Amino acid sequence: MSSSSIRDALKVLPDGLKDPLLAEFEQALDEYRAGDWESVGVKAGKFCEIAYCICAGHVAGKFPYTPHKPDNFPLKCNQLEQHNQTKGRGMCVQIPKILISLYELRNNRAIGHVSSEVSPNHMDAEFFVRGMKWVMAEFVRQLSDLALDDAHALVEAVTARTFQIVWSSGDTRRILEPAKTVSQKVLILLYAEARPVNATVLRKWADYHNSSYFKRTVLKDLHKHALVHFDEAKDTVEILPPGQSMVENSGLLLIGGKA
Repeated sequence: MSSSSIRDALKVLPDGLKDPLLAEFEQALDEYRAGDWESVGVKAGKFCEIAYCICAGHVAGKFPYTPHKPDNFPLKCNQLEQHNQTKGRGMCVQIPKILISLYELRNNRAIGHVSSEVSPNHMDAEFFVRGMKWVMAEFVRQLSDLALDDAHALVEAVTARTFQIVWSSGDTRRILEPAKTVSQKVLILLYAEARPVNATVLRKWADYHNSSYFKRTVLKDLHKHALVHFDEAKDTVEILPPGQSMVENSGLLLIGGKA
């Protein structure tokens, strides 16, 4: 999907709203692909402020030329609901409710986590991206003058699945960056699963054929450095908080990212 297609569909909006909306949306997707979860939240917050201005402009009958940050974001969004009978529930109720949820999570989720906890940043980023896609699709659906079939096709493109480094099909997983080392693949796969994985299954997912070397060297080395927990009795492997932090902060989730 090209941003120019969305820009054309949203031609009713002034450039001062449309351009920053698309910029924050596209940058959030870039940060998601790169595995920078916290930056996804930053972009989501700015996206929500711009999206509110679009909803408020729809209610007022005139869009502002540039976005502004409301003093009380939840209150301002909720106040739009009183206009739903004349301006429609989509722009007055449904989109604003989604914006409130995104904004709340962005501003009031605790950033620091004790080492024994699994960071919710990845989970939050998933919600941010999906919420932003839904809002963008609704704007296309409600504000464009496209023919129904064309609008539907563009909405489908907007909400298409974001490309990720782990491909999943049934019980099969593959890393879509062959240049990653086997240790990096193990960490990425365990991070994506967020649960203990059988060592043999993990080896197959990592596309590695030497079973004894995989356990004796790869898994035990990661275990030794407290990046994973390799339970030899159960023959399972699970990522540990330092391993999770390494995946999130080292660019491992980025296609072509650094080692």
